[in-house]
Amino acid sequence: MDVSMLDAAWQALVVIADPMRLLVLCCGVVLGLVFGILPGIGGLAGTALLLPFTFAMDPATAFAFLLGLGATTSTGDPIPAIMFGVPGGAGSAATVLDGLPLARRGEAGRALSAAYMSSMLGGLFGAALMGVSLPFLRPLLLQLGSPELLAFSIFGISMVAMLAGNAPLKGLAAAGLGLMISMIGTDPQSGTLRWTLGTLYLWEGLPLVPVVLGLFALPELCDLLVTRTTIATGSRFDARSGMAQGAKDCFRHWWLVLRCSWIGAGFGAIPGIGGSVIDWLAYGHALRTEKGAQETFGRGDIRGVIASESSNNAKEGGALVPTVAFGVPGSATMAILLGAFLIHGLVPGPEMLTTNLSLTYSMVWSIAIANVLGAGLCYAFSGQFAKLATIRYTLILPSVLAIIYVGAFEGTRSWGDLYTLLIFGVLGWAMKHLKWPRPPLVLAFVLGETIERYMFISVERYGTDWFTRPLVVILLLLALVGLLRPFVQDIRAHGGLGPMLGSLSRPRLRWSQLAFVALLGVVALMLSQAWSWSFDAKAVPMIVGFFTIAIAAAALFGQVFLRPAVRPAEAEAAAGPARPKVSQRIHMDLESEHGDLPRRLVFARAGRFFGWLAGFMLSMATIGIVATVPIFVVAFMRVEGRERWRLVLPQAALLCAFVYFVFDRLLAIPWPPTLIGQWLQI
Repeated sequence: MDVSMLDAAWQALVVIADPMRLLVLCCGVVLGLVFGILPGIGGLAGTALLLPFTFAMDPATAFAFLLGLGATTSTGDPIPAIMFGVPGGAGSAATVLDGLPLARRGEAGRALSAAYMSSMLGGLFGAALMGVSLPFLRPLLLQLGSPELLAFSIFGISMVAMLAGNAPLKGLAAAGLGLMISMIGTDPQSGTLRWTLGTLYLWEGLPLVPVVLGLFALPELCDLLVTRTTIATGSRFDARSGMAQGAKDCFRHWWLVLRCSWIGAGFGAIPGIGGSVIDWLAYGHALRTEKGAQETFGRGDIRGVIASESSNNAKEGGALVPTVAFGVPGSATMAILLGAFLIHGLVPGPEMLTTNLSLTYSMVWSIAIANVLGAGLCYAFSGQFAKLATIRYTLILPSVLAIIYVGAFEGTRSWGDLYTLLIFGVLGWAMKHLKWPRPPLVLAFVLGETIERYMFISVERYGTDWFTRPLVVILLLLALVGLLRPFVQDIRAHGGLGPMLGSLSRPRLRWSQLAFVALLGVVALMLSQAWSWSFDAKAVPMIVGFFTIAIAAAALFGQVFLRPAVRPAEAEAAAGPARPKVSQRIHMDLESEHGDLPRRLVFARAGRFFGWLAGFMLSMATIGIVATVPIFVVAFMRVEGRERWRLVLPQAALLCAFVYFVFDRLLAIPWPPTLIGQWLQI
């Protein structure tokens, strides 16, 4: 870093240190934390909402406000993820896997503290990386074309083998389904409508927010109702000591924080990858590289929280690099920030690295200071957040469910979002109950559109020559190794391919195998509908569909006819200590913990949970969401827990007021027309 850059960085610090700008930055930080805590809302909606308020500000103040909001949304995201298993945003979905089990053990304070500290360190590292490398990354980023971006996406998809844990074939089949779902909508090459079911809602494809909330949030809340307990069941609560322990964990695993921050900042700087997959990539990296992670991740390992959150916050600094250097937004939030550039008469590109270099470094300082302030505020109130884990489910569920419905409605602000939430909620609960890993489905869903788009661009522009580009070759080889590694381990566990094929046994039929049959039927139906499309529209769906069918069929065959590669206990004892087998690898997802409850009772209570959701939607369609919220809270608390009226009425009134003032008046969400409203107009 030369003298001119140091001088620009110092000038930027002096500008940001102005008390009024610091106050505006603090306001952005507080709003960012609020939007992060609310499931499904996120920094994108907040940035879009508050952009007009920056028109009268000078550029440094405006960007301090917007970046303060955007940088700390990720700091607030882990709060609902750890406390309820409800991702505050798509970028904190991986935090649920270890954060929620820690909260169930009474270590919510430790998990929250580790999340805040790793978020702060990751954010600081991302800002520092941007500040140091911005002038040097411009030539490197200019070398990235569609083939390299495609290879990065394929490498991301290859992580599904690791995210599938001890069920690699299940994981790959789930990923295939995720890829198929990601291609719903209008084909960008030919304009063909693919699997839209004749509805306008699906023309643009399924939005991410209701899909993620359905897959990860609703199943956890459903299990909370099924077990009818608090989140931290039978665990002693001590938030203060837990907070200190969480901070110590981050510094003890500083090398993990640094590596995952590199992943977050690096992939955040690549346009099109998106923040929704970065936490999964970092989590998969930690699972593969950390000692003993195969046995403990997903069951309450603090390293899983650290890996996810350090990468999640570091991505903001990385995403700012292509936005400032090229005018190419690295994320959806940065796309809105790009609008702020134009509003204030700034042109991203060389001028931001020369003439306006001090303004660029003011953005770096804004991100760094915002992360420190955000973590400090979270630490101040974490003791209260952690106590939520000890509150009974009838006091938590109605409020969280109401906010989830509002958050899911933010997808496209149509009824389709709520149907999507409910459908994927049922799918997510079924996958969790049957031990199908959900992370591969989400990862494939997010990257599917990117892979298809860059594949067509690469083929049209480069033909087959794009396979020979050096970075592409390296990334594709790494992806191939990642995909094949679980299969090689399975073959070794059976003693080789010959013994594996020779271990056929009598058919072993179970009800859980119907999930494979259902998947095969759905994909086959989708392929039959795609057969008549044009070549450009059906090429990728056909490849993915037949791959999914092959994988699902192989997995079903293995479950029915192959003996598991686990030796009996007596043979294990006779053989003495041995290296862990593949069958001992972790189930890369949360497991349903229903105790000794009969299966019939579990399904009855799960049906009751989704019945409450359907009732919420019916009431919303009839009288509107603002009127539905207090009715839903009162009905749920009285019917499920027979709570006292002195608890029911204040909670219903407060939640109704919150939804009305925040979402109806402040965010001005256009609620759908109600049946009563239409009847009164007649």
